[in-house]
Amino acid sequence: MSNSAALGIKSTAWMDQTPEPPTRLVNMNHLGRALTEFTDPRVEMLFVYNCNPVATMPDQNRVIEGLKRDDLFTVVYEQVFTDTARYADVVLPATTFLENYDIAKSYGPITLQLVRPVIEPVGEARPNAEVFSDLAARLGIAEAEEETDTLLRIAGQLPEELSAELLQTGSATPPFGGAPIQFVDVFPLTADGKIDLFPAALEASAPVGLYGYQPDPASDKYPLALISPASEKSVSSTLAELRQRPAVLQMHPSDAKQRGLANDDPVRVFNDRGEVQCPVALNPDIRSGTVSIPKGLWRKSTYNGSTSNALVPDSLTDLGGGACFNDARVQVASLGKH
Repeated sequence: MSNSAALGIKSTAWMDQTPEPPTRLVNMNHLGRALTEFTDPRVEMLFVYNCNPVATMPDQNRVIEGLKRDDLFTVVYEQVFTDTARYADVVLPATTFLENYDIAKSYGPITLQLVRPVIEPVGEARPNAEVFSDLAARLGIAEAEEETDTLLRIAGQLPEELSAELLQTGSATPPFGGAPIQFVDVFPLTADGKIDLFPAALEASAPVGLYGYQPDPASDKYPLALISPASEKSVSSTLAELRQRPAVLQMHPSDAKQRGLANDDPVRVFNDRGEVQCPVALNPDIRSGTVSIPKGLWRKSTYNGSTSNALVPDSLTDLGGGACFNDARVQVASLGKH
């Protein structure tokens, strides 16, 4: 902390003379191995914002192992005291969407809206724009600016008419009346404006080809596919701290019968990465060979404080570097059996 403060006290002459060192990019799905294995250089500081990695990253046990390091300085910038915040050296209060400005795009319909705060920030909570602006100023790489200045700067990068309407009315008129018709009003961003079902670049970059078959990773030791879909209580880890009952493993009755399990029995769901302990619910609607635990659980929702992500590999998809959350293969047994 003292070194960072000293850098921020403001002599930037060294920055004008020393070339910027190369930046190492870390895929967030590899957070566990980054904190426990990277040595050149070793990760010594972690700043967590807009994320609860203990609940959302694969290979949960390795993430926790990394966060427990005595020589890792962790700052968690959050709205609530998450599972990740429990491992922080410093917790900074963040504003909610009710307390800050933003420009919001929709997932589905074409809309662009100005988010305005309805209350002043509570306590010492501050918005992202201000915190990162101040950090940049302390590091001597940019001037500090107010949240509204950041908003105006971002809005100024939009087309002039769009920006003016957004700031004056709070929303922008969507193109094509908000109901574009594919291949009439809008087209794929390819060279010829057509759908390309077999792009050569993607085919070349995929290890077994764009449509190459990859076998199911199930084995005799771990034959069951573990999935973790969203539920009515946890679309993500947001608000999952409000869950009161233990999470339940959904399992087909035929799979339960093979293992001598009855409804509500306490079970262990396990593989070589970890173990989750929770009750089982027999559900004929789930496919035989597949078991399910809800997505986004906090650690308090299971008997042993592990969630489905403790069983998920941190391997990456062959295209895009995404997480392979549904590649987890497990076994299930009564909690009293090993």
